[in-house]
Amino acid sequence: MTTRSSWYFPNGALAAPNKPLALDATTAGWTYCGIDVHAFSKSMTSVETDLGDREAVVVPLSSLEVEVRFDSKKYRLQGRPGVFAAIADWFYAPVGAKFTVSAESGEVAVCTAIASKEFPAHHGGAASVPVEPRGAGFATRQVNNIATPDSFQSADRIIICEVLTPGGNWSSWPPHRHDGVAGCPNMNEEIYYFRIGKQNSDHGDSEGRGYFHAYTVDNKVDDTLTIRDGDVYILPAGYHGPTIAAPEYPMYFLNVLAGPAPQRTMAFCDDPSHHWIRDSWKTQSQDPRVPMTSSTGRVHHK
Repeated sequence: MTTRSSWYFPNGALAAPNKPLALDATTAGWTYCGIDVHAFSKSMTSVETDLGDREAVVVPLSSLEVEVRFDSKKYRLQGRPGVFAAIADWFYAPVGAKFTVSAESGEVAVCTAIASKEFPAHHGGAASVPVEPRGAGFATRQVNNIATPDSFQSADRIIICEVLTPGGNWSSWPPHRHDGVAGCPNMNEEIYYFRIGKQNSDHGDSEGRGYFHAYTVDNKVDDTLTIRDGDVYILPAGYHGPTIAAPEYPMYFLNVLAGPAPQRTMAFCDDPSHHWIRDSWKTQSQDPRVPMTSSTGRVHHK
């Protein structure tokens, strides 16, 4: 077996001026997906984006107030102090759009996908983001379906969701793939952008650690990685799972997906060796720590 470390980008490997992360389809070596994370400060309070042949979803990560200016309109997005603190508003920008994102401080992600069909701009409210507790037992996690095929139909290719995993739990489980090979007809490229918290931190912490596994059908890739805050893993092919949050270090990842299907889909194929796990959830309780966040802040459980 060989390890395809070129799919893994440690924190800082894709940094650019005022961008902790800058990843486009060319850098990734594929066709559709990209992500930029902008770091706003007193020296940089706004950034302009010209999408060209891409569409985009803007997601505040650790900025309290974010403004998007597009087509002579201003959209004020409810932000958050960090990804573990609350769910944020979001904004969809159509293919070819030129828009400006402004914030006084913090990080904002601009997720992109190559697209051809134009849809209207859309401001999505935090309170309207469907929150899905998924799995059961130690595989319980929270999925925020920001712009998925079921939650938001007015996009060409881009699919966006957030996953929050309590410390000690597993996500991306059972392992699954959507690579269009070896009998799996579904195809989506996928980006994992990780933030690892520490106990009750609002955002990521440099001391945080998690773990991630990815492997291909032909066994040419078999990665088992220690994940640190700010790391990125791209998946052009192969099974992915589990992602593991260490005790007291909750894990967040922002997923960006897109593929060639004429209709957006999140369909996947489980590793047949582990598919039975889904049935086991029927007899297990969900972790009471989920959901972890809402549009109004942390969810405090009794």
